[in-house]
Amino acid sequence: MSNRWGISKHVEDLVRERDLNCVYCGISFISTIPTYKTRPTWEHIVNDVRLRGEDNVALCCGSCNASKGSKLLMDWLKSNYCSTKGITEKSVAMPVKSHLAEK
Repeated sequence: MSNRWGISKHVEDLVRERDLNCVYCGISFISTIPTYKTRPTWEHIVNDVRLRGEDNVALCCGSCNASKGSKLLMDWLKSNYCSTKGITEKSVAMPVKSHLAEK
């Protein structure tokens, strides 16, 4: 069984357990009252919906997801949004760092 984005229940469970904070800005999903901007949203780190494994699927806040959109990860990390929020290659969570290390 998969969710509406084609992410299997198994991967969804693994990611929900792993990503308690936004993988980009680090906002906590546990201690934050969810708003549109802070709620956890599904993210494909590499913008390819066919890559649905836990290595490419993560949870990020709605604000980061909206900002990143379909941008390439490296391009987005150079954006004004990331600069303003202090999001860098060094500050992102391990699932994102793993993709950056492949480059």
